[in-house]
Amino acid sequence: MTTGFIGTGSMGLPLAANILDQEQSLVAFDINSDATQPLAEKQARIVGSPVEVANEAEVVFACMPSIESFNAVVTGQDGIIHGSRMKTFVNLGTMGTEALAEIEKVLSEKGIPMLDAPITGGVQRAWDKDITVIASGPQAVYDEIEPFLKSFARDIHYVGDKVGQAQIAKICNNIMSFTNMIIGLEALVMAAKGGVDPQKVLSVINSGSGQNSATLSKIPNFVMKGNFEMAAPMHIIAKDAMLWRMESERLKTPTNVASASYQALQQALAMGLGNGDFSEIVKLMERDADFELPKG
Repeated sequence: MTTGFIGTGSMGLPLAANILDQEQSLVAFDINSDATQPLAEKQARIVGSPVEVANEAEVVFACMPSIESFNAVVTGQDGIIHGSRMKTFVNLGTMGTEALAEIEKVLSEKGIPMLDAPITGGVQRAWDKDITVIASGPQAVYDEIEPFLKSFARDIHYVGDKVGQAQIAKICNNIMSFTNMIIGLEALVMAAKGGVDPQKVLSVINSGSGQNSATLSKIPNFVMKGNFEMAAPMHIIAKDAMLWRMESERLKTPTNVASASYQALQQALAMGLGNGDFSEIVKLMERDADFELPKG
């Protein structure tokens, strides 16, 4: 089947490139034409709108950063819903259950099935074909799309036959990841202000019961080196935290700990960090502690 890909930003580009490597053909679009240049160099066909992708591809993937861009790509004036050839749509982004339900309804009216397949793992893992995919939707649709997912994923978790179930699983993963980062940085700032070498404290944590993905990789590789280049834009992290808040309110579940992470992200946005990297949230802890964490 001819494959299409929309949204070739920092995460989408490696996914699209890996699909191209496997399938030997790809139709691609991004609102930023520069973002598709690496695919053009690999002989992908670059088109000028989402609907052109859906006019040429039977399976269309979308990796969008926001609900607004997601809706525009699907139902906008030049959206894929107006395409003539698309038979299956795959969402790779984190959009929440409400947005997914609306898009699924629109697509189903056109007889187009959808697979919900948000991704997690980071940019480098995406290039390494080591990303994790959480999938949900009709079993037959998942079976059809699984070979494509294997082009860029090491682990694929099929969590249910309803579109949106994967969104819930992804949002749970994300809020835990954000909270690990925030509490890890709060702990290191406290330790350093108390006169203890934060690198040594990090070693203690990583050989003890406090270890997590933030202390094992994100904090030592980005925050402690002061390069702030995780390729995790703060505004997207804040969007994902908002989706967690929406789901927890919808389902009426406890919010005590995760609410603190959500509020920390809102404070980071208020500080003007929205266009920066998530690793820069350490500046919030430093400001509140009136102390700068030693780096480098």
